[in-house]
Amino acid sequence: MIHRKTLIRSSGIGAAMLLATVSHLAVAQEAAPPLAQNDQDLIIVTAQRRAELSRDVPISITTVTQDQLTSAGASQLTDIATVTPALRFDSAAAFVQPTIRGVGTAVASSGGGANVGIYVDGFYSPNPLAADFQLMSLKSVQVLKGPQGTLFGRNTTGGAILLTTADPSSDGAGEFKVSYGRFNSLAVQGYATFGVVQDVAMDVEALFRRGNGFVHNITTGSDRDGRYSNWSVRTGIKADLSDSVSLLLRYTHSDTDDPTLLNTNVYVGDDIGGAGTNLPPSLYATKHDDVATGGPTEFLSNNDVIQGTLKADLGFADLTSYTQYRDENSLIVEDLDSTAANIFLLHIPVRSQTVSQELLLTSKPGGPLQWTAGLFYFNNKDRWGTRVGTPTAGEPLASIALGGSGTNSKSYAAFADLTYAFTPDLFLTVGGRYSHDRIGDAYYIIPFSGVRTYVPDLKGNKFTPRTVLRYKPSEESSVYASYSKGYKSGILDVGGNTGNKVAPEDIDAFEAGFKYDDRRLSVDLSAYYYDYKNLQVSLYRGNPPSAQIINAASSEIYGLEGQLSYRLTDRFQFNVGAAYTHARYTNFEDAPIYTRCTLASCAAQGISFVVVPTQLNDVHMQRTPDFTGNVGARYTLDLAGGSLALSGNLYYTSKFYFGPSGTQFAQKGYEVLALRAEWTDASDRFSLAVFGDNVTDSRYRTQVLSNNFGIGNVWSAPATWGVQAGVKF
Repeated sequence: MIHRKTLIRSSGIGAAMLLATVSHLAVAQEAAPPLAQNDQDLIIVTAQRRAELSRDVPISITTVTQDQLTSAGASQLTDIATVTPALRFDSAAAFVQPTIRGVGTAVASSGGGANVGIYVDGFYSPNPLAADFQLMSLKSVQVLKGPQGTLFGRNTTGGAILLTTADPSSDGAGEFKVSYGRFNSLAVQGYATFGVVQDVAMDVEALFRRGNGFVHNITTGSDRDGRYSNWSVRTGIKADLSDSVSLLLRYTHSDTDDPTLLNTNVYVGDDIGGAGTNLPPSLYATKHDDVATGGPTEFLSNNDVIQGTLKADLGFADLTSYTQYRDENSLIVEDLDSTAANIFLLHIPVRSQTVSQELLLTSKPGGPLQWTAGLFYFNNKDRWGTRVGTPTAGEPLASIALGGSGTNSKSYAAFADLTYAFTPDLFLTVGGRYSHDRIGDAYYIIPFSGVRTYVPDLKGNKFTPRTVLRYKPSEESSVYASYSKGYKSGILDVGGNTGNKVAPEDIDAFEAGFKYDDRRLSVDLSAYYYDYKNLQVSLYRGNPPSAQIINAASSEIYGLEGQLSYRLTDRFQFNVGAAYTHARYTNFEDAPIYTRCTLASCAAQGISFVVVPTQLNDVHMQRTPDFTGNVGARYTLDLAGGSLALSGNLYYTSKFYFGPSGTQFAQKGYEVLALRAEWTDASDRFSLAVFGDNVTDSRYRTQVLSNNFGIGNVWSAPATWGVQAGVKF
């Protein structure tokens, strides 16, 4: 439960923030000269599945502009965490797992999923191995905070991330950029859009990145264990079939060869009594840039995505159909002991095939009643293998079969969300979603048997409602109070070789917020409380050990957030964001505590640690800092017949814990600073930039990988810098 003193303190902070903001707004309204009065100066979002002004949407949203992404040096989706309060992107090996306000997962299993949904142009991207994709040309990024169970459905208990790209256009245009930086990093990106025939347009984009990475292998002497090479291509064709109907078809292919998330060395900490292995120091590395492995570590993926978007104006409403097919193939090669000893080199080949279909019907703007309704179908087929690496000089990826698992997950849903204006200033929103989930054809393979063991299906129904009351004190502002519910779907634990049924996670969320936007000043404040139950937890146990999943914890989360962006002049803008998150496991049965094992029986199996189940109460939730914040700024001046833009972004996070128990593998607070200077000629066609990322050279863990064979960490890259040239046509 929340202590009274904590509630009073949090309420006091919230009141102080609100009073300070209102006072500032009054000054800003009196002193600030008016800007151009058009909607391009206001923030437009699609958080409620229709285009609306952000200040009128009763959801806490961080909208990230292209300028902010550039200033922060964002090239991958995970980089948006540095400009989004309360958002973290963590990983379990190559499985990327976002967390918003403490709601996330460390579970990686066939049929599992994230707690934060990722949507690109309205299409759900479910595969955590494909979550950290390269950012192509974007119009906007929206991070929705809090459960989105009504409008977006399952596996959005933490929130949703919406990425929007431009449609093909008959107005021919293009852009080409190339950059080069430290560690021999090269990035080449090109985009073009053009008309094909009347009412038909096409676009194509390609992106290539490669580099040597920063790690040094103390065993082999190589400086290329971090070498990566990633490329992707995306194309689309749009046809206006009539004045009221359009069809957009898209194809995306991506190819990844990037071991960055798997280049581990040995964790060292007082919480485990020293190094994360019992082997002698000559067999492992601990310095930030050093690794020592018993074989190659790899992450390879080859993905194809086909999408179709049909839009029709029905007169009384707008209909949108989203049809998608995804075929994603990956291979993870992970050194479980993180040492030069050949103890356990694990290969995990994964194939994920997804079909989804959504029909969305949205009311026309105007009138006291606005509504959205839809139907959703989802089918995901996962096939995971496990193999033991047996590398040789001639075949570094050689392996023998160990086990495997598979699931076929289906979901059917119907939803509706209605907003009624009682007066021009008072609105009530009521919505609900009914979902039916089923996991079938599930099996696991007992190690070295080659025999599939099938398990009974898992079925479940969920209703996820939301209710919001919103009031507009003025045309520029809104205050709201909301209740929403979300869930993370149940799991059949086939990856842990048990077939146990794992219940869905449930979250009840209460939020109050204030929004303001007058085209120059934008403010977003929110306070929230979550009741979060049946947390799905992965425990590495058994003989032989495997990652098993159980419902083991309940938690309580509450916090405050604030975001502000201000255009001081047409040349100078800045933004500030901060989040306080109190996230605690209130009751954690069998919390996994990694304890060193010095018994001869452990040594005989190459085991350095055993998991001791422990009852814990009121401890930090995994990967959840109490405070995160960022400050960004951009200033433009005239120079050499063109303009020079100076920009930067500073991100800070307080201490948090990587360990699943919330008590082990701490990462102390750190900051990340990105700086950029970009000159553009008077025609806005040619540009030249210099940039620096992590210029303060902060070194911090990006993940801790814990299992019986050893405990390893992956470290952040040191300070990097480079140059970029671009041309538009």
